Amino acid sequence: MMNVLLIGSGGREHALAWKIAQSPLLGTLYAAPGNPGIADHALLSPLDPFDQDAVVAFCRDKAIDLVVVGPEAPLVAGLADALSAAGIPVFGPSAAAAQLEGSKGFTKDLCARENIPTGAYQRFNNAPKAKAYVRAQGAPIVIKADGLAAGKGVTVAMSLDEALGAIDDCFEGAFGEAGAEVVVEQFLHGEEASFFCLCDGVTALPFGTAQDHKRVSDGDTGPNTGGMGAYSPAPVMTSALIEQTMTEIIEPTMRGMAAMGAPFTGVLYAGLMIDETGPRLIEYNARFGDPECQVLMMRLKTDVLVLLKAAAEGRLAEVAADWRNEAALTVVMAAEGYPGTPRKGTPIAGLDAAEATGAKVFHAGTALNDGQLVATGGRVLNVTALGPDVTTAQAKAYAAVDAIQWPGGFCRRDIGWRAVEREAAAAPD
Repeated sequence: MMNVLLIGSGGREHALAWKIAQSPLLGTLYAAPGNPGIADHALLSPLDPFDQDAVVAFCRDKAIDLVVVGPEAPLVAGLADALSAAGIPVFGPSAAAAQLEGSKGFTKDLCARENIPTGAYQRFNNAPKAKAYVRAQGAPIVIKADGLAAGKGVTVAMSLDEALGAIDDCFEGAFGEAGAEVVVEQFLHGEEASFFCLCDGVTALPFGTAQDHKRVSDGDTGPNTGGMGAYSPAPVMTSALIEQTMTEIIEPTMRGMAAMGAPFTGVLYAGLMIDETGPRLIEYNARFGDPECQVLMMRLKTDVLVLLKAAAEGRLAEVAADWRNEAALTVVMAAEGYPGTPRKGTPIAGLDAAEATGAKVFHAGTALNDGQLVATGGRVLNVTALGPDVTTAQAKAYAAVDAIQWPGGFCRRDIGWRAVEREAAAAPD
């Protein structure tokens, strides 16, 4: 039996905890810091994931056999390195490998070296030079804070004024240290998709596709968020496109990282833009997507602990991932004010009624206050359902959303619209 420590407190981690808890290999599951949903599956600990000595000591005390790191910030800070140095198996990349997410510029330079298809780009450390480049290129154009900005450091500027304003935001400290350097890149046309691989430094195992909905409002309008909903699989990612992505993007990345002495282990999450020429890399993340993890865990048939352990031990070539034929769709319920300043402390009820519909509600930004579930974050709940197609999964997810009583929350009502349109077009008259 394996004792597992899960790091994180969001919807992604609740989905991982829910799935890990189903494993016959599991001894005790601990989570730090966790949330009320994760508490149904794990013993919660107030450990600070940035206090690496404390995490190592906890692992020794509890005889932890595997640490699974959910969020990106502890990885970029080197948590996996500290655990590995202490001989504790960890699922997640080293600080050097996590630069694939921690620095947009690092990834762009890797793409240039390895001939990986991506948008043209330039890196800047001051506003006047960045603005001069933007004026020369024109809009639409993409402005990215180089470092970690919780999914919000990217502006797809449709006008020159918007682009210049985004550069000012970065250099004037809107994203803190993340904006000390800016990457300006070509606007890519096409359809976005998310592609995931589990990696052990040598082997990359394809681990599903999804499509995220970044904008806050229906019709893909309003500011970018960390993600307002997702579904899996993404119909745009055909088996031929998956093969092309592995050959042209994932495998050269794995080779390039190993050649640099920073082999990548953990989840490699490629944000792709698909056009008539095939996939191009928008950016990498070094962990599961949130909310994409939620739909992947709903569809995964294989024991996730077997896969995570194999990745941590360099044995991915020995295992395979088996998937349900169904589609999964998740709707993010967010607190009023998100992605600006969310209203915190508003009461939530009706989760049992929502799950009685057959859906699964993952907790993201929640807490218990004198026994009452309340919202504590921007993205608060992930209402997730399975169906034979995306249209059915969408209907089931929204039926569950409608059972939740939370006047202080809101959600998009069109998650999955691209796939629903495709399914309607393909249906016989």
